[in-house]
Amino acid sequence: MPLRDARVLVVGVGGLGCPAALALARAGVGTLILADDDVVELTNLHRQILFSESDVGRDKLEAARDRLASESSATRIELRHTRFLPETARALAREAHVVVEGSDNFATKFLAADACRLEERAVVHGSGVRTDATVWAVSAEGKPCYRCLFEDLPDGDAQPNCAEAGVLGPVVGFAGALMADLALRVLAGDASAFGQVRTYDGLRDLLRKVTVTARASCPLCGETPTISDTDESRYTGTSCAA
Repeated sequence: MPLRDARVLVVGVGGLGCPAALALARAGVGTLILADDDVVELTNLHRQILFSESDVGRDKLEAARDRLASESSATRIELRHTRFLPETARALAREAHVVVEGSDNFATKFLAADACRLEERAVVHGSGVRTDATVWAVSAEGKPCYRCLFEDLPDGDAQPNCAEAGVLGPVVGFAGALMADLALRVLAGDASAFGQVRTYDGLRDLLRKVTVTARASCPLCGETPTISDTDESRYTGTSCAA
């Protein structure tokens, strides 16, 4: 697909979404759809590279649009002032050829996985906590999928997000660049982009790739899938910040 015709949805204009969106705009992606509902905060500037101190307090999407427009006049920026929620997820996924998911919580990640599988959209997942980051892409056919690896949401507060645990800015910057790279490869029809989890250890500067195998019993992409909608009872605490 020519990049000028491509539509990419960025879920969460945070530490992952900012560098991913910047790289995709500079690469010449035709349309970037940004979904978020937050404002720019001073404490997040170390990792949200689209913003500066003068943007603090501004609507995050408005500030991101202004910055991206100054970087690439060829890219159309569309704003969706909403979180990625069960009632909106599938419609948002349908708007794009590829979804770049940079949320900071498991609920949104599982929701993105489910919505993209049901709508047959490729998705690039990313996460970053402390000095570690994880990135991987799932094809439009959705196999292997996010649930093949993580199965289901962890109980309670078993996994802290980056706001609670902290995160090193360059680590999520690196992860966001990897997410953009995978999204571009997906748009180019590169099947080798799928099926491998990339993990980055920022403390030791190590990048690893591990092959993910589809689970026959997976409720989303397995032999007898049981997930056919994005009912809100499956997700808790959905957000879209990072």
